[in-house]
Amino acid sequence: MEVLALAPNLHPPRPGTTAAQTRKAAEDFEAVFLAQMLQPMFETVEVDGLFGGGQAEETWRSLWVEETAKHIARGGGVGLADMVEKEMLKMQEVADGAHANS
Repeated sequence: MEVLALAPNLHPPRPGTTAAQTRKAAEDFEAVFLAQMLQPMFETVEVDGLFGGGQAEETWRSLWVEETAKHIARGGGVGLADMVEKEMLKMQEVADGAHANS
């Protein structure tokens, strides 16, 4: 199933996007997904009353979850970035072809 069929409001990538930019976007997408999956897990961790808690703890934990998710995605992740990258490259080929024909 193609991404555009699942998300009709999704815009195809701009012509001329490099493979490295496409890969980074796919890994960033996977990192956001992983952060959303990890966040509830870290909300169940008890906070140390003496040195933890408060808004600083919440802010730090949120940032830590995001960075952990980025690290997982850069290290190969769960395979989501590979699938997203493949679909993005297909979309880019279509966009490049349409741009060349106009």
